[in-house]
Amino acid sequence: MNVMPLLLLVAGSAAIAVAGRRTPVPAPLLLVAAGLAVSYVPGVPDYTLDPHIVLPLLLPPLLYTAATDSSYLDLRAQMRPVALLSVGYVLFATFVVGWAAYLIVPGLPLTAALVLGAVVAPPDAVAATAVARRVGLPSRITTILQGESLVNDATAITAYKVALAAAVGEGATWAGGIGEFLLAAVGGVGVGLILMVPLHWLRTRVREALLKNTLSLLIPFAAYAVAEQVHASGVLAVVVVALYLGHRAWEVDFATRLQEDAVWKMVAFVLESAVFALIGLQLPVVLKGLGAYEGAEAAWYAIAVFLVVAAARFAWAYPATFLPRILSARIRAREENPTWKQPFVIGWAGMRGVVSLAIAFSIPLTVHGGEPFPERNLILFLTFTTVIGTLVVQGVTLPPLIRLLKFPDHDVRAETLAEANAQAQASRGAEQRLDELLADERNALPGPLAERLRTVLERRRNAVWERLGQVNTVTGENVDDTYRRLSREMIGAERDVFVRLRNGRYIDDEMLRTLLRRLDLEEAAAYRETT
Repeated sequence: MNVMPLLLLVAGSAAIAVAGRRTPVPAPLLLVAAGLAVSYVPGVPDYTLDPHIVLPLLLPPLLYTAATDSSYLDLRAQMRPVALLSVGYVLFATFVVGWAAYLIVPGLPLTAALVLGAVVAPPDAVAATAVARRVGLPSRITTILQGESLVNDATAITAYKVALAAAVGEGATWAGGIGEFLLAAVGGVGVGLILMVPLHWLRTRVREALLKNTLSLLIPFAAYAVAEQVHASGVLAVVVVALYLGHRAWEVDFATRLQEDAVWKMVAFVLESAVFALIGLQLPVVLKGLGAYEGAEAAWYAIAVFLVVAAARFAWAYPATFLPRILSARIRAREENPTWKQPFVIGWAGMRGVVSLAIAFSIPLTVHGGEPFPERNLILFLTFTTVIGTLVVQGVTLPPLIRLLKFPDHDVRAETLAEANAQAQASRGAEQRLDELLADERNALPGPLAERLRTVLERRRNAVWERLGQVNTVTGENVDDTYRRLSREMIGAERDVFVRLRNGRYIDDEMLRTLLRRLDLEEAAAYRETT
């Protein structure tokens, strides 16, 4: 087995993703463009997407990391718009795009057109999360888009299976399709609910942080595999488990949280980079089987399907936003009145991604009787051009669109005040607990050490308030920034001394690693993230 193409894919996509962070162009778009360009470099192998790899091996960890970073409480608060998009919109887009393709492409059977509709219906979890992080969308819109992208793959895969069964002549019926959808949805959620509690219990009982992180890496694959084994939705099982574990992450020890954060950031970065590069690299594979169509004819079909996909999302976003308010006085009383801007951004943020391509590549070559699947190569091509079109057209224009619409900026001062108040309440609770402990003679400490505990606590409490204080006119830093910088300089000086002592053979490497880890933890505490 030649692993060199895989190594080149991972290394190249990671390098491009890092370079993309220094440009105004979102990294996903650079990766897709690089994939398109590299695909025609002589000697580059064909990177054909294998659905048997993408769906069970790439999708679960990407869904898991996106779900654990999401807020269960925020998603619950936005359950209605998330459900309307992740279920209602996907089914709506399946029928609208399928019917439009049936009318646009001569000779394309309706069942095959509905397969295309199901394939391109779901916006991609990776694309939505990557773009939302980059453009700084309002928190409510980000929550809705992330929630939609976590669940809609399950709807699309089920719709695809039903449409595919009809296309290959397996006699799919409406009742059968609804039954399969309910089995996938209820079964996937059920598997997630069954697994989430014992998995969390196991995470809190295992003592070794390294073993916990190994378990963390296995969880999404296990949840997906168990659900698929019982013909339920692996996507929903992974999402349910991940949301629960993310919501209860505070119950796991700090060492595990530190390691998991670093490990999953690395995994997500590598997989996201490789996935977007893979999208661009599919061009030769897709065009290779398109020989029956002339360039202009295929281009017209691609543009028409892309426009229908974009228009269908707007056609759903506005009624889904405003009709519930018109029909329900309770919703009007409970929720703020949205403007036209929110559904417009949601309508424009429907980027498609690698899941659509993976599903398209899983279309069988033949139907019952050995006949070729009708227009399979054209469906692959239209899926590819829709994915590229949404990533490039919508992905490039979304950041300036957000700036043009002038959504209210985050109230940084209000957020800092809320953080400071929370920290003050936590500090009072910690002080009370410290007084209780020190009153017990079993916890007796020398005065300087007890005072040190109080000083650390006071420092933590004051640090947030200091961000609201005066700014150094020379450096532009507030007091907290200066403290962190000086602390880092001191830790750096200690680290240099330890290294010199090791190089002089006064201490060995094992002791150096112990001392450096202690400094690393102190530096992590001094430079904890505040955004």
